[in-house]
Amino acid sequence: MATQKASSSSTVLLVLILIVTFPLWLALGGVLFGLAVGLIGAIIGIMAGLFGALVALIVLPFKLLFGWGWHGFPHFHFFHFNGFLMVAIIIVAALFLQGRRKS
Repeated sequence: MATQKASSSSTVLLVLILIVTFPLWLALGGVLFGLAVGLIGAIIGIMAGLFGALVALIVLPFKLLFGWGWHGFPHFHFFHFNGFLMVAIIIVAALFLQGRRKS
């Protein structure tokens, strides 16, 4: 009878310990879950930032050449100097120079 009483009292003690420490275990689980999800989000954010930087490096020469998003000199709103105009000027100059050489 004594062993059965010790066994039931240890079970009650174990249940009480679990009930008292349950909020701590729940909080610890939430902290670990939040940490894991936050680290995964940080990794995804770093990868997206690197992808954006790579796209910016690829687009930069086209932006400089063709003037995407740039409206020329701030005081001359009617004149938008961009890469299209620069390429047209170069073509006209090349045709003009070839015409002078032939004649």
